[in-house]
Amino acid sequence: MRTRCLCTVLLLSVACSPVLAQSDAPASREDVTKLFNVMHLHDQMRLVTESMLKQQRAMVHENMKKRFPQTTDQEFARMDQFLADTMKDLPVDGMLEDMIPVYQKHLTKSDVDAMSTFYASATGQKILREMPAMTSESMQAAGPRLQSMMDKLMDRAEQMAKEDRDKKSTAPKPATDKN
Repeated sequence: MRTRCLCTVLLLSVACSPVLAQSDAPASREDVTKLFNVMHLHDQMRLVTESMLKQQRAMVHENMKKRFPQTTDQEFARMDQFLADTMKDLPVDGMLEDMIPVYQKHLTKSDVDAMSTFYASATGQKILREMPAMTSESMQAAGPRLQSMMDKLMDRAEQMAKEDRDKKSTAPKPATDKN
């Protein structure tokens, strides 16, 4: 009886091992690429980048106006163009390629399949559609807090620079050796 139970358990474990191994199998490149496509990740990255650019632009303008009130509209326009050109040249396809091995490292095939199923669903697609707006609104909501933090950081950096200048101006001059 005991031998029969042991044989049954061994037989079941051998029969189930391919199923268990498959669920723990690493995600393939194709699995991750399929997930990225279902998630419209290329478009999502572009939208989030554009949203971040708008937020950054507003924060930089506000900070520059406070710190350098003499900044002209032409200088702001030039800076804005520089930021826009930089973002336009952002290598999204290359970044997605770089992300594939990371996803493969951390997610199994069953993880990626479950995520693909979710993001292909109506709820998953809604989240993907709403994510850029939610990200933008979240950044706007957090903007004042970030601006306050940026102001404190800039004040501290200016104070440190002033302290360094003061130390250099009051430091004794090294004696020159005239031998």
